[in-house]
Amino acid sequence: MRLIRLLALALAWTFVPSTGAGSAPVAVVPLEGAIGPAAADFVRRSIERAGKEGAQLIILRLDTSGGLDTSMREIIKAILASPVPVVSFVAPSGARAASAGTFIMYASHIAAMAPGTNLGAASPVALMGGESDKDGKKGGDTLMRKAMNDAVAYIRGFAQMRGRNADWAEKAVREAVSLPAEEALKLKVIDVIAPDVPSLLRALQGKTVEAGGAKRTLQLSGSAFEEREPDWRTRFLGVITNPSVAYLLILVGAYALLFEFMNPGLVLPGVVGAIAILVALYALHLLPVNYAGLGLIAIGIGFMAAEAFLPAYGSLGIGGLIAFVLGSIMLIEDTTLPDFAIPIALIAGMAAASAGFLIFMLGMLLKSRRQAVVTGREHMLGARGEALGDFEREGWARVRGEQWQVRSPRPVRRGQPLRVTSMQGLVLDVEPEGD
Repeated sequence: MRLIRLLALALAWTFVPSTGAGSAPVAVVPLEGAIGPAAADFVRRSIERAGKEGAQLIILRLDTSGGLDTSMREIIKAILASPVPVVSFVAPSGARAASAGTFIMYASHIAAMAPGTNLGAASPVALMGGESDKDGKKGGDTLMRKAMNDAVAYIRGFAQMRGRNADWAEKAVREAVSLPAEEALKLKVIDVIAPDVPSLLRALQGKTVEAGGAKRTLQLSGSAFEEREPDWRTRFLGVITNPSVAYLLILVGAYALLFEFMNPGLVLPGVVGAIAILVALYALHLLPVNYAGLGLIAIGIGFMAAEAFLPAYGSLGIGGLIAFVLGSIMLIEDTTLPDFAIPIALIAGMAAASAGFLIFMLGMLLKSRRQAVVTGREHMLGARGEALGDFEREGWARVRGEQWQVRSPRPVRRGQPLRVTSMQGLVLDVEPEGD
């Protein structure tokens, strides 16, 4: 019995979770490049996973030039709802947290930077397009002023929540100013400077942070940190939400379906086209799409296809090509962001390919019109034939290699040449030639 009790105690001790202060892990989540739907989804799921795993701290390692407003707000919502403190850490040296990255820094529980990094330039002009003056005005543009004031109120609210410099935050939005790490620390824009993650953990040891409605003191001595790498879902979203890839998927799907409709029964083009269209629509759902541009692309492709079936001397084709180019330029609204704009070279290449396809189809139509008729009643009129036997009025003859029932106004002898004068149903009227 004593042996059984000892074994039970040993098993219980083995499976009881450790409650040591420094035993909870630290999750490091990289956020690099432009902030888009894939990055937002990755950060949100990483924060949720860290909360379920009982992580003590989440370090969001930033190096971004900005991104989409909708994706930035999704990340900020995840940070504000996180039960685990989130540290936004601009690293390594040479990294930056510009535009949307500055908003994320201000929303985080702790803001940190590595030496040689910078943050700022948080003006929403990059997301709206155009230029503004010092007061965020653009010739009385109401929409621009509303966006500017909304961004100012948004970031000032985070500054007051986290006890950071709200005046500089407003200046970063209105005047697009930036700060290096050392000056940011002096102006109370950030909380700490550290060269790397281990140094950051040592600097945060014993710091009290409020997250999820509860205050907790960080005990980071001996805590291990684990870097979360993007999984296949994030990589897949990153590929299809690239505006250039989504644009190509639309075109591939449209032309594949068009080819299937022109050649029913091939199946493969229809399958490929349907899949490409559905994936493209999912990607466009996550991107800031101008649906007028998408409609112009669809109309342009439709007009160019209609030119092949309803020849309008090029008017449908040229109009469709113009609509296609305009729709491609208008497709993505935030065209001032280099990472979320469709390259003009790609648009020009696809327009040239579509124009080449249109010219090829028109050439084929003109060529077919110039050719002589090779089937039907017109093809038989005037054709030469040979009588297959003697007959008075009706008999059989070989015309263009085929046997036809024929009628003649005069008697016909076997082998006599005949010329077709008319066609009544399946009977040819012929005129005998020669003796």
